[in-house]
Amino acid sequence: MRNLTMSDRWIAAAVQMNAGEDKEVNLQTAERLIAEAAAQGARLVVLPELFNYLGRLEDLAEHAESLDGPTATRMRQAAQKHEIFLVAGSFAELRQGDDRVSNTSLLFDPQGKQLGLYRKMHLFDIDLPDVHVHESKYVAPGDLPSVCPTELGGLAQAICYDLRFPELPRSLNLREVACLALPAAFTAKTGAAHWEVLIRARAIENQLFVIAANQFGRYVSGIQSYGHSLIVDPWGTVLAEASGDAEEIITAEISLDKLREVRQHMPTLGHRRI
Repeated sequence: MRNLTMSDRWIAAAVQMNAGEDKEVNLQTAERLIAEAAAQGARLVVLPELFNYLGRLEDLAEHAESLDGPTATRMRQAAQKHEIFLVAGSFAELRQGDDRVSNTSLLFDPQGKQLGLYRKMHLFDIDLPDVHVHESKYVAPGDLPSVCPTELGGLAQAICYDLRFPELPRSLNLREVACLALPAAFTAKTGAAHWEVLIRARAIENQLFVIAANQFGRYVSGIQSYGHSLIVDPWGTVLAEASGDAEEIITAEISLDKLREVRQHMPTLGHRRI
Protein backbone atom coordinates (compact mmCIF):
# COMPACT_ATOMS: atom_id res chain seq x y z
CA MET A 1 0.00 0.00 0.00
CA ARG A 2 1.09 3.55 -0.66
CA ASN A 3 2.84 5.25 2.24
CA LEU A 4 0.02 7.56 3.36
CA THR A 5 -0.55 9.10 6.76
CA MET A 6 -3.20 6.63 7.81
CA SER A 7 -5.14 5.59 10.87
CA ASP A 8 -4.08 2.02 11.59
CA ARG A 9 -7.23 1.11 13.55
CA TRP A 10 -10.72 2.48 13.07
CA ILE A 11 -14.37 1.44 13.18
CA ALA A 12 -16.48 0.70 10.10
CA ALA A 13 -20.26 0.42 10.08
CA ALA A 14 -22.65 -1.22 7.64
CA VAL A 15 -26.25 0.02 7.83
CA GLN A 16 -29.06 -2.42 7.06
CA MET A 17 -32.39 -0.87 5.99
CA ASN A 18 -35.74 -1.85 4.55
CA ALA A 19 -36.23 1.07 2.17
CA GLY A 20 -39.58 1.56 0.49
CA GLU A 21 -41.23 3.97 -1.91
CA ASP A 22 -41.44 6.98 0.43
CA LYS A 23 -38.22 8.84 -0.28
CA GLU A 24 -38.52 11.26 2.64
CA VAL A 25 -39.06 8.44 5.12
CA ASN A 26 -36.07 6.58 3.67
CA LEU A 27 -33.81 9.64 3.89
CA GLN A 28 -34.85 10.33 7.46
CA THR A 29 -34.17 6.69 8.35
CA ALA A 30 -30.74 6.86 6.72
CA GLU A 31 -29.89 10.08 8.55
CA ARG A 32 -30.96 8.57 11.88
CA LEU A 33 -28.91 5.41 11.34
CA ILE A 34 -25.87 7.39 10.18
CA ALA A 35 -26.06 9.41 13.41
CA GLU A 36 -26.33 6.20 15.47
CA ALA A 37 -23.36 4.64 13.67
CA ALA A 38 -21.27 7.75 14.21
CA ALA A 39 -22.23 7.75 17.91
CA GLN A 40 -20.87 4.19 18.08
CA GLY A 41 -17.52 5.47 16.87
CA ALA A 42 -17.73 4.61 13.18
CA ARG A 43 -15.39 6.59 10.94
CA LEU A 44 -16.73 4.96 7.76
CA VAL A 45 -20.44 4.29 7.31
CA VAL A 46 -21.85 2.33 4.34
CA LEU A 47 -25.55 2.50 3.38
CA PRO A 48 -27.34 -0.10 1.19
CA GLU A 49 -28.18 0.02 -2.50
CA LEU A 50 -31.11 2.28 -3.53
CA PHE A 51 -31.44 3.40 0.07
CA ASN A 52 -33.50 6.48 -0.83
CA TYR A 53 -36.06 4.65 -3.00
CA LEU A 54 -36.51 0.90 -3.43
CA GLY A 55 -39.54 0.14 -5.55
CA ARG A 56 -40.39 -1.00 -9.05
CA LEU A 57 -37.51 -0.72 -11.51
CA GLU A 58 -39.84 0.89 -14.03
CA ASP A 59 -40.38 3.74 -11.56
CA LEU A 60 -36.72 4.50 -10.93
CA ALA A 61 -36.54 7.27 -13.54
CA GLU A 62 -39.42 9.09 -11.86
CA HIS A 63 -37.43 9.19 -8.62
CA ALA A 64 -34.00 9.83 -10.16
CA GLU A 65 -31.89 12.82 -9.08
CA SER A 66 -28.80 14.67 -10.18
CA LEU A 67 -25.47 14.50 -8.36
CA ASP A 68 -26.33 17.76 -6.61
CA GLY A 69 -29.95 16.79 -5.87
CA PRO A 70 -31.56 16.48 -2.44
CA THR A 71 -30.29 12.96 -1.70
CA ALA A 72 -26.65 13.77 -2.44
CA THR A 73 -26.96 17.10 -0.63
CA ARG A 74 -28.37 15.54 2.53
CA MET A 75 -25.76 12.78 2.55
CA ARG A 76 -23.00 15.34 2.06
CA GLN A 77 -24.38 17.26 5.03
CA ALA A 78 -24.60 14.09 7.14
CA ALA A 79 -20.96 13.23 6.46
CA GLN A 80 -19.92 16.74 7.41
CA LYS A 81 -22.16 16.92 10.47
CA HIS A 82 -20.87 13.67 11.95
CA GLU A 83 -17.31 14.07 10.60
CA ILE A 84 -17.27 10.64 8.95
CA PHE A 85 -16.48 9.05 5.62
CA LEU A 86 -19.83 8.06 4.14
CA VAL A 87 -20.58 5.69 1.27
CA ALA A 88 -24.07 6.94 0.42
CA GLY A 89 -25.34 3.54 -0.66
CA SER A 90 -26.67 4.09 -4.13
CA PHE A 91 -29.51 6.01 -5.73
CA ALA A 92 -31.01 6.43 -9.20
CA GLU A 93 -29.07 9.16 -11.01
CA LEU A 94 -30.56 11.13 -13.89
CA ARG A 95 -28.81 10.68 -17.24
CA GLN A 96 -28.87 13.23 -20.03
CA GLY A 97 -30.37 11.93 -23.27
CA ASP A 98 -31.23 8.48 -21.91
CA ASP A 99 -34.50 7.14 -20.54
CA ARG A 100 -32.50 4.88 -18.26
CA VAL A 101 -30.87 5.96 -14.99
CA SER A 102 -27.49 5.16 -13.46
CA ASN A 103 -27.30 3.22 -10.20
CA THR A 104 -24.81 5.52 -8.49
CA SER A 105 -22.82 5.39 -5.26
CA LEU A 106 -21.06 8.45 -3.79
CA LEU A 107 -18.29 8.63 -1.22
CA PHE A 108 -18.05 11.74 0.96
CA ASP A 109 -15.26 12.72 3.34
CA PRO A 110 -15.71 14.25 6.83
CA GLN A 111 -15.71 17.74 5.33
CA GLY A 112 -18.58 16.82 3.03
CA LYS A 113 -16.39 16.73 -0.06
CA GLN A 114 -17.31 14.15 -2.69
CA LEU A 115 -14.30 11.87 -3.12
CA GLY A 116 -15.70 8.93 -5.05
CA LEU A 117 -18.35 8.28 -7.68
CA TYR A 118 -19.17 4.78 -8.87
CA ARG A 119 -21.91 3.73 -11.27
CA LYS A 120 -22.92 0.07 -11.08
CA MET A 121 -21.25 -1.83 -13.91
CA HIS A 122 -22.90 -5.24 -13.77
CA LEU A 123 -26.68 -5.25 -14.04
CA PHE A 124 -29.00 -7.84 -12.54
CA ASP A 125 -30.79 -9.53 -15.45
CA ILE A 126 -31.99 -12.94 -14.28
CA ASP A 127 -34.88 -15.34 -14.71
CA LEU A 128 -35.23 -17.77 -11.86
CA PRO A 129 -38.47 -19.67 -11.23
CA ASP A 130 -39.50 -17.17 -8.57
CA VAL A 131 -37.26 -14.12 -9.28
CA HIS A 132 -37.47 -12.21 -12.56
CA VAL A 133 -35.44 -9.00 -12.80
CA HIS A 134 -34.18 -7.11 -15.86
CA GLU A 135 -32.27 -4.18 -14.46
CA SER A 136 -30.61 -3.26 -17.76
CA LYS A 137 -33.99 -2.27 -19.21
CA TYR A 138 -34.12 0.65 -16.78
CA VAL A 139 -30.48 1.17 -15.70
CA ALA A 140 -27.48 1.96 -17.89
CA PRO A 141 -24.19 0.29 -16.85
CA GLY A 142 -21.26 2.31 -15.58
CA ASP A 143 -17.81 1.88 -17.05
CA LEU A 144 -15.28 3.21 -14.51
CA PRO A 145 -14.09 1.77 -11.19
CA SER A 146 -13.62 3.98 -8.14
CA VAL A 147 -10.73 3.90 -5.67
CA CYS A 148 -10.05 6.83 -3.34
CA PRO A 149 -6.95 7.23 -1.16
CA THR A 150 -7.95 8.38 2.33
CA GLU A 151 -6.50 8.49 5.83
CA LEU A 152 -8.37 5.21 6.41
CA GLY A 153 -6.56 3.57 3.50
CA GLY A 154 -7.72 3.18 -0.08
CA LEU A 155 -11.51 2.79 -0.37
CA ALA A 156 -12.97 1.02 -3.42
CA GLN A 157 -16.64 0.89 -4.37
CA ALA A 158 -18.91 -1.73 -5.93
CA ILE A 159 -22.67 -2.36 -5.89
CA CYS A 160 -24.61 -5.58 -5.28
CA TYR A 161 -24.45 -7.76 -8.43
CA ASP A 162 -20.86 -6.57 -9.02
CA LEU A 163 -20.00 -9.02 -6.23
CA ARG A 164 -20.32 -11.89 -8.71
CA PHE A 165 -17.63 -10.48 -11.00
CA PRO A 166 -14.11 -10.91 -9.58
CA GLU A 167 -12.73 -9.01 -12.57
CA LEU A 168 -13.82 -5.70 -11.04
CA PRO A 169 -11.62 -5.72 -7.91
CA ARG A 170 -8.87 -7.48 -9.89
CA SER A 171 -8.81 -4.55 -12.30
CA LEU A 172 -7.73 -2.26 -9.43
CA ASN A 173 -4.26 -1.63 -8.08
CA LEU A 174 -5.01 -3.71 -5.01
CA ARG A 175 -1.88 -2.59 -3.20
CA GLU A 176 -3.64 0.77 -2.91
CA VAL A 177 -6.91 -0.66 -1.54
CA ALA A 178 -7.72 -1.47 2.09
CA CYS A 179 -11.52 -1.77 1.92
CA LEU A 180 -14.23 -2.53 -0.58
CA ALA A 181 -17.58 -0.90 0.21
CA LEU A 182 -20.52 -2.87 -1.19
CA PRO A 183 -24.02 -1.38 -0.95
CA ALA A 184 -26.54 -4.06 -1.95
CA ALA A 185 -30.15 -5.15 -2.26
CA PHE A 186 -29.20 -8.83 -2.62
CA THR A 187 -32.23 -11.08 -2.88
CA ALA A 188 -33.14 -13.72 -0.32
CA LYS A 189 -33.23 -16.43 -3.00
CA THR A 190 -29.66 -15.87 -4.18
CA GLY A 191 -28.38 -14.50 -0.89
CA ALA A 192 -29.07 -17.68 1.07
CA ALA A 193 -26.89 -19.59 -1.37
CA HIS A 194 -24.18 -17.14 -2.35
CA TRP A 195 -24.00 -13.89 -0.32
CA GLU A 196 -21.53 -14.87 2.40
CA VAL A 197 -19.36 -17.15 0.28
CA LEU A 198 -18.94 -14.50 -2.43
CA ILE A 199 -18.11 -11.75 0.06
CA ARG A 200 -15.58 -13.92 1.83
CA ALA A 201 -14.08 -14.97 -1.51
CA ARG A 202 -13.65 -11.37 -2.64
CA ALA A 203 -12.04 -10.51 0.70
CA ILE A 204 -9.66 -13.49 0.62
CA GLU A 205 -8.57 -13.39 -3.01
CA ASN A 206 -8.02 -9.62 -3.01
CA GLN A 207 -6.74 -9.42 0.58
CA LEU A 208 -8.94 -6.56 1.68
CA PHE A 209 -11.79 -5.76 4.06
CA VAL A 210 -15.30 -5.96 2.61
CA ILE A 211 -18.04 -3.83 4.17
CA ALA A 212 -21.33 -5.05 2.71
CA ALA A 213 -24.53 -3.16 3.62
CA ASN A 214 -27.65 -4.97 2.42
CA GLN A 215 -31.37 -4.23 2.32
CA PHE A 216 -33.70 -6.57 4.19
CA GLY A 217 -37.40 -7.38 3.90
CA ARG A 218 -39.91 -7.42 1.07
CA TYR A 219 -40.34 -4.46 -1.22
CA VAL A 220 -43.12 -3.41 -3.56
CA SER A 221 -42.25 -5.65 -6.50
CA GLY A 222 -42.60 -8.67 -4.21
CA ILE A 223 -38.88 -9.42 -4.08
CA GLN A 224 -37.42 -10.28 -0.69
CA SER A 225 -34.02 -8.82 0.25
CA TYR A 226 -31.70 -11.07 2.19
CA GLY A 227 -30.30 -8.81 4.93
CA HIS A 228 -27.29 -10.40 6.68
CA SER A 229 -25.06 -7.36 6.13
CA LEU A 230 -21.43 -8.37 6.67
CA ILE A 231 -18.00 -7.01 7.51
CA VAL A 232 -15.23 -9.44 6.55
CA ASP A 233 -11.46 -9.15 7.01
CA PRO A 234 -8.67 -9.99 4.49
CA TRP A 235 -8.32 -13.50 5.91
CA GLY A 236 -12.01 -14.15 5.24
CA THR A 237 -13.06 -13.94 8.87
CA VAL A 238 -16.57 -12.59 9.44
CA LEU A 239 -16.11 -9.73 11.90
CA ALA A 240 -19.78 -8.73 12.11
CA GLU A 241 -23.08 -9.97 10.67
CA ALA A 242 -26.61 -8.59 10.82
CA SER A 243 -29.77 -10.65 11.06
CA GLY A 244 -31.91 -11.33 8.03
CA ASP A 245 -35.02 -9.50 9.12
CA ALA A 246 -34.28 -6.29 11.03
CA GLU A 247 -33.04 -2.74 10.68
CA GLU A 248 -29.55 -2.92 12.11
CA ILE A 249 -26.13 -1.30 12.35
CA ILE A 250 -23.13 -3.61 12.50
CA THR A 251 -19.64 -2.38 13.35
CA ALA A 252 -16.16 -3.83 13.36
CA GLU A 253 -12.62 -2.65 13.87
CA ILE A 254 -10.62 -2.28 10.68
CA SER A 255 -6.95 -2.96 11.38
CA LEU A 256 -4.47 -1.97 8.71
CA ASP A 257 -1.87 -3.89 10.75
CA LYS A 258 -3.97 -7.01 10.10
CA LEU A 259 -4.12 -6.13 6.40
CA ARG A 260 -0.33 -5.78 6.19
CA GLU A 261 0.17 -8.99 8.16
CA VAL A 262 -2.03 -11.02 5.80
CA ARG A 263 -0.34 -9.58 2.73
CA GLN A 264 3.12 -10.20 4.18
CA HIS A 265 2.47 -13.80 5.26
CA MET A 266 0.47 -14.75 2.15
CA PRO A 267 1.90 -12.47 -0.59
CA THR A 268 -0.46 -13.57 -3.35
CA LEU A 269 -0.83 -10.06 -4.80
CA GLY A 270 2.86 -10.18 -5.70
CA HIS A 271 2.55 -13.66 -7.20
CA ARG A 272 -0.04 -12.76 -9.85
CA ARG A 273 0.95 -13.64 -13.41
CA ILE A 274 -2.09 -12.21 -15.24
